[in-house]
Amino acid sequence: MALADGTVFEGTSFGADGETSGEVVFNTSMTGYQEVLTDPSYKGQMVAMTYSQQGNYGINREDIESRRPWAEGFIVKEPCLYPSSWRSTESLLGYLKRNRIVGISGIDTRALTRIIRDKGAMGAVISTVDPDFRSLVDKAAGFPGLAGRDLVKEVTCRKPYEWGEGLWSLEGGYTKAAVGPKGKRFKVVAYDFGVKRNILRNLTAVGCDVTVVPAETSAEEALSMGPDGIFLSNGPGDPDAVEYAKKNIAALIGKKPIFGICLGHQILALALGGKTYKLKFGHRGANQPVKDLKTGKVEITSQNHGFAVDLDSLKGIADLTHLNLNDNTVEGIARRELPLFSVQYHPEASPGPHDSMYLFRRFVEMMEGWKG
Repeated sequence: MALADGTVFEGTSFGADGETSGEVVFNTSMTGYQEVLTDPSYKGQMVAMTYSQQGNYGINREDIESRRPWAEGFIVKEPCLYPSSWRSTESLLGYLKRNRIVGISGIDTRALTRIIRDKGAMGAVISTVDPDFRSLVDKAAGFPGLAGRDLVKEVTCRKPYEWGEGLWSLEGGYTKAAVGPKGKRFKVVAYDFGVKRNILRNLTAVGCDVTVVPAETSAEEALSMGPDGIFLSNGPGDPDAVEYAKKNIAALIGKKPIFGICLGHQILALALGGKTYKLKFGHRGANQPVKDLKTGKVEITSQNHGFAVDLDSLKGIADLTHLNLNDNTVEGIARRELPLFSVQYHPEASPGPHDSMYLFRRFVEMMEGWKG
């Protein structure tokens, strides 16, 4: 594995044979490698897991977040080749090979993480076919980066579809669609910028009938579906490069209640007139402290993003509602006079903290109030 700064790590192939490139980032979660690999937000990135062992509980169908893995590569210290879980259907190694994900194991992931923290996320290459270190470093240095790239087009759905699956439980599998306040259900159009399935499950669980639409769906087409609310999903890449999304969401503001998560939060801020910027190494993990400025409560959150909303750009256009206590970056916004709010973190995370699940109920309450 070679980094753009000239650093080279030698390890053991863990996954498919071949060569891959991307922006190398680190994730601090102790569990959840399956969700990480299949989160479309990782398109264009290779993920180094800071927790030493990966693969202990294998792979199962219920914890996959999208139709396939999106991470460009996977980096671990110590892989578990013989998983132990009654839910497991195959090993992590077998899953990586079957999906042609190139990975590496046996390297010092702590050293790699320190490099990324000090120098920032950077281009990298993992190869099982090119033994020339200098060649690999040159390839890593030539990686174009994520800034200015629209990766949403590569992960979004191609046509609208209905989602009806609820949350999964050990006792009964997937639950059925629930009802909202006063026995009502709410029609939600969900923009797929790279949506995770557990977000859709949580919307269904609080009483929403969800129609997922491609990222380029116009405001007019979305409104023609007669929704009670609009949801803006997570996704990969630079939000400022997704021009069509900014335009379409700007046209929806004030027309229907809007709830955004992660990239959806950033696009909503841009549609309001704010700005975004690239973080040095991003926030990726399940232990980020976020303060709700209205209640004073601190939530432990799951996060996965490399860009953030510029706090100064929000003055006069949106209210800051949530703040990251590690670096004071924007974690949530709202408008008092408009039915909209968004958060940078992932309230649907599983595995992960459930401190923020109330946000899905807040969205339903907002739609109820709007209808009333």
